[in-house]
Order: sequence, then C-alpha cells, then structure tokens
Amino acid sequence: MDWKIELIFVPVSDVDRAKDFYVKIGFNADHDQTVTDELRFVQMTPPGSACSIAFGTGLGTGLEPGQQNTIQVVVPDADEALEHLRGLGVEARGVDELAWGRFVTFDDPDGNTWTLQELPDYSAQS
Repeated sequence: MDWKIELIFVPVSDVDRAKDFYVKIGFNADHDQTVTDELRFVQMTPPGSACSIAFGTGLGTGLEPGQQNTIQVVVPDADEALEHLRGLGVEARGVDELAWGRFVTFDDPDGNTWTLQELPDYSAQS
C-alpha cells in the first residue's frame, strides 16, 4: 500500500499576502475558492512536489499564524536554494552543514518556518 502526504495546512493571517509570497518563491497556485463569506480555501504546490500546502479562512485548523515550523523540503542544491530565495528578497538563513545534510531555513510573512534540506550523497560514502 502506498501512503502519500497530500496536504499540510499552514496558518496565515492574510490569505492574499501569503498567496503572493508563495507564488513569488515559485509555488503553483492550484486552487483559490471562496465557498462562503466565512470559508476560503487556497492550495499551493512547491515546484516538483507531490504534496501541497493549504491556507485560507474558516478552515478550523487550530494553529495560530507563525506556529507551523515543522515543514521540511528536500532540494537538490542548498546553495542554489539559498541564492534563489535571497535573490527574491526572502531573508533565508544557511547553509548549515550537518552530517545528515545541508540546510537552509526561511520564514513566510507570518513567521511560519520552512527548512530546505540537501541530502548527503550517500553513494559517495564508503
């Protein structure tokens, strides 16, 4: 049986600001539906990912904006990711070198923290 993560909710205070930010850094805007005056659902997908994020209004996620700090994404090159984000004006931090990878972190406009990990080249290790 295959299990694939489809969606992770990210709490935001301003839906349009968050959508603009994620589009700016390269996410695809998959859906933006206002179902009622109290319910809006936005789904965004990082480039190359099978898992998306969602945010909006009236979703009842229970998280306050800025509390999501557990999303980790694999990237092919941490240096390139850092350069890309900084080139877009995002205050990205890194590259942190650890035995299990190279890491870049950044925050969205609400303070939700993302971690980008370049995996070690395990084929080069003996």
